[in-house]
Amino acid sequence: MIVHCLLVRIGFPHETTDVERRVSITPGIAKRYMSADHVVVVARDAGVAAGHLDADYEAAGCQIVDSPWDADADAIVVVGRPETAQAAQLRDGALLLGLLSPLEDPAAMQELATTGMTAMAFETLPRTTRAQSMDVLSSQATLAGYQMVLEAASRLPRIFPMMMTAAGTIRPSTVVVLGAGVAGLQAIATARRLGAIVKAFDVRSAAAEQVESLGATFIDVDLEAQDESTSGGYAQQLDADEIARLVAGLQPFLHDADVVVTTAAIPGRRAPVLVTVDTVRNMRPGSVIVDGAAATGGNCELTEADKEVVANGVTIVGPTDLPSRVAAHASQMLARNAYELLTHVWSTDKLDLEDEIVAGVTITHGGAVVNQRVLTLLEETP
Repeated sequence: MIVHCLLVRIGFPHETTDVERRVSITPGIAKRYMSADHVVVVARDAGVAAGHLDADYEAAGCQIVDSPWDADADAIVVVGRPETAQAAQLRDGALLLGLLSPLEDPAAMQELATTGMTAMAFETLPRTTRAQSMDVLSSQATLAGYQMVLEAASRLPRIFPMMMTAAGTIRPSTVVVLGAGVAGLQAIATARRLGAIVKAFDVRSAAAEQVESLGATFIDVDLEAQDESTSGGYAQQLDADEIARLVAGLQPFLHDADVVVTTAAIPGRRAPVLVTVDTVRNMRPGSVIVDGAAATGGNCELTEADKEVVANGVTIVGPTDLPSRVAAHASQMLARNAYELLTHVWSTDKLDLEDEIVAGVTITHGGAVVNQRVLTLLEETP
């Protein structure tokens, strides 16, 4: 068991996919760990993609090694889930923290449990005031929302703002945002800053006020608003009839849009399809859809993850690495979130599973899956 008053050896490895440019520990955050008498061990060249050289880590006091995956590590901080074979190199009780996709792939959590490690996932952090400084999903969603609008703007054969020139007046583009959570609100704000007319929809009851506070128009659909306080701040899954009414109600707004940005997602579930083939067929040629839910199936029926599809003159983009495209700031935010979470975990002399935050993020411990949300998903799996 890791004890907060003892020296802790923290490892920062290479990520397992080439497209992941973010890093889990920056040189600045490494200094914070070391000021608490921890040792930070960094894999050689692991920070390069985010603009951090080995020399930067050495200047911060880190040790540079070929790989931190060994029995000497007390904790490993990652961005994405490592291979089980890597995790198996750690000693029993060592801690792994990262974006582990526990709700999307609960079976993989069972595999991690067999290693004997204590695995903690950012995705199951409670959405409470106490946990705000640790909330990786929110910090990364902020950047994803910003980036989605830039991806759309770079592909749209129009400009966003209105311009009055000697050659005539150019009307502003219309952007429709589906899903007004953290990513959606940032998308709205970014599109507004670029001069677009923005309209947005979300099923949650608090969304209308938030959308309008950013200068956008809230799309009113004949659907009962959800109280997100009963679902941890997330939207709840709609039934087939509600989806049908929502899709029908959105049609005129989507047909008139130059850009559609979608961010609607349900943790642990397939993303709801809100933009159908028929919708795309009726959109104007040259318009762009950026699907922020591509990793979980997509909000557009024609979305293909990490591909650009053109259908009836409409460009549909499904990037799954949006925060990674702005790796320097994404890493800065993620590393700070991780530091705050680990500081909280280590604030007691044992793993306090009675604490709401610790219990929320802990997925495996003592050789078993212990997170109730993941256990429920495993029970539902045929």
